[in-house]
Amino acid sequence: MAKKKNIKDLTLDELNKKLTELNDSMLNYRFQKTLQQLEDPKKINQNKKDIARVKTFIRQFELGLRK
Repeated sequence: MAKKKNIKDLTLDELNKKLTELNDSMLNYRFQKTLQQLEDPKKINQNKKDIARVKTFIRQFELGLRK
């Protein structure tokens, strides 16, 4: 998911759905980290960056920069 070119082709509804999925996976990663079951800690940082990318594109839709 981390590729910018994959995100920019999504519609606003798809971006909102992707944001929900990323937030759910972030919650899951945090639970795993707390229980010390997280195998790859880099997933948390990567997920945060993906959330920021999606939020950026959603904001561009809101400002009318993207249609």
